[in-house]
Amino acid sequence: MTTQTVVPPTAEQRQSPTPPKRRSLIPDLHERPEFALVPLVFVVVIAAWEFIPGWLGVDEFVLPRPSQIVEIFFQQLGEAAFWHNLWVTVQEAGLGFVIAVVVAVLIGTAVAQITLLERTVLPYIVAFQSVPKVALAPMFVVWFGFGLASKIVMATIIAFFPILINVIAGLKSADNDKIEMLTSFGASRFQVFRMARFPSALPYIFAGLQSGVVFSILGAIVGEYIGAQEGLGYQLMQANYRFDIPAMFAVLIVLSIMGMIAHGVVKLCQRKFVFWSGDESKRGT
Repeated sequence: MTTQTVVPPTAEQRQSPTPPKRRSLIPDLHERPEFALVPLVFVVVIAAWEFIPGWLGVDEFVLPRPSQIVEIFFQQLGEAAFWHNLWVTVQEAGLGFVIAVVVAVLIGTAVAQITLLERTVLPYIVAFQSVPKVALAPMFVVWFGFGLASKIVMATIIAFFPILINVIAGLKSADNDKIEMLTSFGASRFQVFRMARFPSALPYIFAGLQSGVVFSILGAIVGEYIGAQEGLGYQLMQANYRFDIPAMFAVLIVLSIMGMIAHGVVKLCQRKFVFWSGDESKRGT
């Protein structure tokens, strides 16, 4: 029987670290199939929209082709009025979102901390949320005028509720064992809030912010639709009066891009400030 001699590694081999695995710039489609499916679905839908209505005899006045919409879209990008209207809507949605965040966090924190306040105030907030906001828009125009103020109020109200609910749910999701441990060590109520309740609430709060930032754009457009003299909602309404369907679709594309960018910014902030939370199932809606 022959014996195999095992040669021990040299000192250089023992000291040389294993080279790190280089990260490929091309995503693995087996692990992330959405990188292929998302553009594929987009191409299929656009191709079907471009050709099938014509084959079925649908008039282009009723349903314009994507190529027409893209042409109008780039025409709008070259108009100064479009950029002015875009800036107006961005201001309305942005200010409304910021106000909604501040008010929702303050009220949500108070409601989550004080049981009597939750039982007293929260039913009225839920009842107010049940009121159709479109019905309130004309009153806001009468109270605050046709300027930015009425649109900011509308954006604030529509974005407020989802943020509030997530703030309350997040603050109530704190680990009771951790709270009891901090209390037993003499932590004050503010220290318990800072060390236990607020970190637990951050994933929920950012989930509410993702919904709220999109709703703020919706609120601004609703306010502009009811009564405005500028903004993308006003531009959309003017195109509707002219029966200019491609121009309406072009504005809707802009609004979709705005929503995606705003949602992406909130998502990036979430990854930066809540990097330690990887459990998506515990986040609010």
